[in-house]
Amino acid sequence: MSTEAIPNLTAFDEAALDQAFAALEQQARAAAAALDTPEAVEAYRLQWLGRKQGRLNEVSSRWLKAAPAEAKKALGQRFNALKAVVESLLDAALGAGPSDAALAAEALDITLPGTRRLTGAEHPITRTLNEIVSVFAALGYSVGVGPEVETDFYNFEGMNFPPGHPARDTQDTLVVAGQERRAQRDRLLLRTHTSPVQMRTMELQPPPVRIVIPGKVHRNDAADATHSPIFHQVEGLCVDTNITFSDLKGTLDHAMKALFGSSVKTRFFPSFFPFTEPSADVQISCIFCGGKGCRKCKQSGWIELLGCGMVDPAVFAFAGEKQPAYDPKKISGFAFGMGVERIAMMKYGVSEIGQFYAGDMRFLGQFV
Repeated sequence: MSTEAIPNLTAFDEAALDQAFAALEQQARAAAAALDTPEAVEAYRLQWLGRKQGRLNEVSSRWLKAAPAEAKKALGQRFNALKAVVESLLDAALGAGPSDAALAAEALDITLPGTRRLTGAEHPITRTLNEIVSVFAALGYSVGVGPEVETDFYNFEGMNFPPGHPARDTQDTLVVAGQERRAQRDRLLLRTHTSPVQMRTMELQPPPVRIVIPGKVHRNDAADATHSPIFHQVEGLCVDTNITFSDLKGTLDHAMKALFGSSVKTRFFPSFFPFTEPSADVQISCIFCGGKGCRKCKQSGWIELLGCGMVDPAVFAFAGEKQPAYDPKKISGFAFGMGVERIAMMKYGVSEIGQFYAGDMRFLGQFV
């Protein structure tokens, strides 16, 4: 490897500069051609590009600083070109593959099995959520989204849960700290249902409205085999003129048949939700025993799956504060909501809801 010292320049005209830099480039190329070990490559790098004793650093110190002002531009251009050549020679040396002899010594055995690439798949919760949404999308529903951190107004008050209402206890949730000075309706919390998106949509869009709202929700539920403080919901809202409970029943009956098979039957029982009146719980005939009665349906032949009802006029009144078209005397609508995990557990025969969140590849591998 060349160790020839960098000479001083006595002339700075174009010809002299070309000759000086051509000589250095020839030395760099000759030294790079002899590199045959990683140690030699590292020594070459230090010799030419070292910050303290590198040859290019010496060129900068001797030539650039000593050059007259009118020659600095031409000298700097040639210096940058030489540096690029040295760096390209170094890159080529670092990227050089093993020699033919090394390849012969480490020949590839093509009879060995290759590395298997695992095929990814949707998580069962995501798959179920997308399947539910696609059923309602086929009925003309659009998808609504909204924030997980909501205000008290959108999560509770706008959904007809006034402050102090006992129904709030069933949807206890986490609140953001340090909001004592805010008005009650402006305090932030983690949403307990995706219903706030219904109100946000109505405030922005006059009827008719047909949306389905998938998303993550939070409640202060003790974790057990069928409950989790974090889970997923799909809610729906349909608002127009002359919407009746029969429309609600027909929509949900079609959806349940699309999800669980055409032989599934539905039935409705009176219930209570603050944001709907009348309200109902929806049951489907047991998909495991065909309605005959088994352990999973507690011998009843039916499984409770979701809640629904006609939108309470009080909810329309809240929406009407920003969108006057929601006059409960002129329009009507229905809403429904279902837990995605519950449906996924039924479809895939999962008995423990925590398995969906554990990240155990032995469990998730079943759904590839």
